Amino acid sequence: MFRRLTGIALIALVASATVGAQDASRVIAASSKAMGAVGLTSITYSGTAADINFLQSRNIDRPPLRPITNYTRTLSLGEIGSRATGATNNQGLFGGAPVPGNFNQGITPANTTWAQQLDYWITPWGFLKGAAANAATVRSARINGARYQVVSWSPSMKAPSGASYVVNGYINGQNMVERVETWVEHDMLGDMHVEATYSEYKDFGGVKVPGRMVQKRGGFTFFDVTVAAAKANPENLAALLAPPAPPAGRAGGAPAGGGAPAGARAGGPGAPAAEQPPPSTKLADGVFRINGAYNALAVEFTDYIVVVEAGQNVARGQAIVDEVKKLFPGKPIRYVVNSHPHSDHAGGLAPLAAEGAIILTHNNNKAFFERAFNAPRTLVGDALGKTKRIVHVEGFGPKKVFSDDKHSLELYYITDNDIEKVHSDGIIVAFLPKEKILFQADFTLPAAGAKPNPFVQSLGENMGRLKLDFEQYLSVHNTPLQQTRKDLMTATGASY
Repeated sequence: MFRRLTGIALIALVASATVGAQDASRVIAASSKAMGAVGLTSITYSGTAADINFLQSRNIDRPPLRPITNYTRTLSLGEIGSRATGATNNQGLFGGAPVPGNFNQGITPANTTWAQQLDYWITPWGFLKGAAANAATVRSARINGARYQVVSWSPSMKAPSGASYVVNGYINGQNMVERVETWVEHDMLGDMHVEATYSEYKDFGGVKVPGRMVQKRGGFTFFDVTVAAAKANPENLAALLAPPAPPAGRAGGAPAGGGAPAGARAGGPGAPAAEQPPPSTKLADGVFRINGAYNALAVEFTDYIVVVEAGQNVARGQAIVDEVKKLFPGKPIRYVVNSHPHSDHAGGLAPLAAEGAIILTHNNNKAFFERAFNAPRTLVGDALGKTKRIVHVEGFGPKKVFSDDKHSLELYYITDNDIEKVHSDGIIVAFLPKEKILFQADFTLPAAGAKPNPFVQSLGENMGRLKLDFEQYLSVHNTPLQQTRKDLMTATGASY
């Protein structure tokens, strides 16, 4: 069920029946010999790279690549080990000058999920290692006029649904691993297709290394590497695999910001555990905040419920569904409103869609959500994957209003002519005129006396234009302060 190909490959593929493991072993051995991988225990390569801020970009369908210089990656082919490092110079979160930083990715045996390990197994060398150890099969295929031996294998770990993962490697006529693909569960993208292509092979001291490596996830270019140098079995393997030293001032394992080490409880020995908030808080008759690390809003209408926001992941989305059912038994959730398509604000949408709720979002996100939430979900193991329901997505433009005898709910698109003041080109806020509540995500007010970031500045200007009569400034992200319209106007200098 996992041997799916995309685009032109799907049209052009002509495959024969799968043949035995003995034939697969011969193909794997021939490829290992041609690539100089026989006796290879480790490899390091370096050059330049680029990545993306996956599903967190301003335009969700056109994420820009971010450069990585001094890129080096090392693989151990004995015990699972990988370390990739480099230097970044990314655009600041709120615009302005680029911010220097460090790229660091490590994979060790402690990483036990497929999502954590697949970057190791989809390399040419990791793929051949996995194929040799996991009862691989092989079939012949012709794609765009070229013949390939397609070697397939499954790791021992299983998906949350209980299904097996599958890895397919496409070995060309020169016995080079030209492409590797697999699928991994994703809260938004379902069975997310992960594809790595390898081209421009070069000989580095008897080992063949691709000069260009491009990885795609969910159809988006996720990582792009140009290799300038490589070395087989480096003598300093342990040093290459070691994580970088923490920045100055962070010795002893303290996390950034000076907080307590992972697993420690703030407040010192004997400090009482923080009191947990109730699952929901009543804001007005028929209006509840569903409490959590990411808050949601439930609004009752005569015949249905509208939920605003379902972030984080499918577990959080299911918790929202369960709480709404307790608050309004027997009344259907007809709509779930998405504030914007970033993965941390859309990862919980699937369980509400499984209930039959229409996903309501800005027009700029509609096509993306239709593709994402109607993709196969055989790996995720969530309610939407089990129901196999067709997900309906409704888009709107500048404004959308729900109104009946019980409530009125107004949704507004927040945009700006200055692109640096746009957090997402598909972001909206929700306004309850009777209760005078504005519900927003990622427009976080600054500390007293500090300047607002450009996104908040833009929201203040939008509110000045729209003249919404709200008092409570309610956030998806928790804040210890009770915030008001005055706080937003004071921070941004806007007024009405």
